[in-house]
Amino acid sequence: MCRLFGLHAGAQPVRATFWLLNAPDSLSVQSRREPDGAGIGTFGVDGKPHVAKQPLAAWEDHAFAREARDLKSTTFLAHVRYASTGALTMVNTHPFEQDGRLFAHNGVLRGLEKLDRRLVELKAMDLVLGQSDSERLFALITAETRAAHGDVHAGIVTAVSWIAKELPVFSLNFILTTATDMWALRYPDTHALYILERHPSSKPSPLDAHSERIRSRSAELSQSPHVLFATEPMDQDPGWRPMSSGELVHVGPDLAATSVVTFPDTPAHPLTLADLEPAAAASQAP
Repeated sequence: MCRLFGLHAGAQPVRATFWLLNAPDSLSVQSRREPDGAGIGTFGVDGKPHVAKQPLAAWEDHAFAREARDLKSTTFLAHVRYASTGALTMVNTHPFEQDGRLFAHNGVLRGLEKLDRRLVELKAMDLVLGQSDSERLFALITAETRAAHGDVHAGIVTAVSWIAKELPVFSLNFILTTATDMWALRYPDTHALYILERHPSSKPSPLDAHSERIRSRSAELSQSPHVLFATEPMDQDPGWRPMSSGELVHVGPDLAATSVVTFPDTPAHPLTLADLEPAAAASQAP
């Protein structure tokens, strides 16, 4: 199963090395179970996106390790891929960039021919460079956001509502981010997605995560508040909360998290593992 990671640190750029490389269940550790690609997306001080990705497992990708150590940003988006749709190529590796936004997805949707026709209607098929269902999901959100005059929330609601009504859906979990705002959706309840709102006290102690085999610390992130999204809890912090099915969370520049169960109903055409071809089913196993 693909792994998602999003970090919003407010207005102060930070490094995400702890969560990407050092935590007991860091994204690098998770990539030993999901070997088909890894990528990190951030934003520069000018607000422009920067993406580093390769169709390799994060643990064996030296560029991933270098970027994870060196990059500083107010928002991070990282993804570890276990492919279900599309070849193991750079163009199918997450995160994807469209209209200055970054996007990563964990799940499967079918009916891509119908989705492509919808993208043609919206004059957005040129956004799709690869074969993945994930990039097409992002393209539909981007097209609907354009139609809503840049309102990302409205774009997400319109796009996901159409997909939930028209297409077979296994899971649409995703994270979408700009330099200042981040959105995360869990829909439906097929896969988990967790949120952690970390607000250090006036005398913060270093991040200190440990397991039977790993112990790691981070002084930098311990001194600044941040909000995390992840496919699974990445350390022993009791503040990790599983998002509800259909829950859409928005985190703004001030780190205020707004949460609404925007999609309370199940998709009209739900898929199960038994409905997927063997390769796709294997990619979606927990």
